[in-house]
Amino acid sequence: MADTLPQTTAPTPVAVEQPSYAHPVAAFFLFFFKAAAVFIYIFCGWFGTDFVINFCTITFLLVCDFWTVKNVSGRLMVGLRWWNEVSEMGGSDWKFESLEEGQRAVNKKDSFVFWTLLYATPAVWCALGFIAILKLNIDYLLLVIIAVLLSGANLMGYLKCSKAAQNQIKGRFNSLFASGLRAYMFSGRS
Repeated sequence: MADTLPQTTAPTPVAVEQPSYAHPVAAFFLFFFKAAAVFIYIFCGWFGTDFVINFCTITFLLVCDFWTVKNVSGRLMVGLRWWNEVSEMGGSDWKFESLEEGQRAVNKKDSFVFWTLLYATPAVWCALGFIAILKLNIDYLLLVIIAVLLSGANLMGYLKCSKAAQNQIKGRFNSLFASGLRAYMFSGRS
């Protein structure tokens, strides 16, 4: 008679799949306003609507995109935020905000989508501006200028903010290293 061990059914560990994006709603709206503005810009001639309606609709989408990127997507997807204050003397003062190191857990996919769209948007609008110049379509060139200015301001703001955050982390690391070195040197060990 063969010895058989009793069969037990132990629960098998279930692999919980992590969501691919930490903030899918922010990623959706990051893409939606950009894509909608470009789509309407390209195909507005087919809709047969008046230039003023197209101008207002596209400008509204561009402003929504600017606000969403600046105040929502950047904070959620890469942990950065920027704003610009004008002093009483008329000078411009850039302010930057980033998550503290303990809170800094940026999803790689979110970050990739954010930075890719942030760089691609001004490039797409510049290409559309070049086409508008070739077609001598000066009316719609004004829309392109607005789009480049708004998307370029976000790009510049986040690039400055990213560098400020890196410098902040570097400064914290250097001060931590220096304090550790001082503690080691003055602790009496050789």
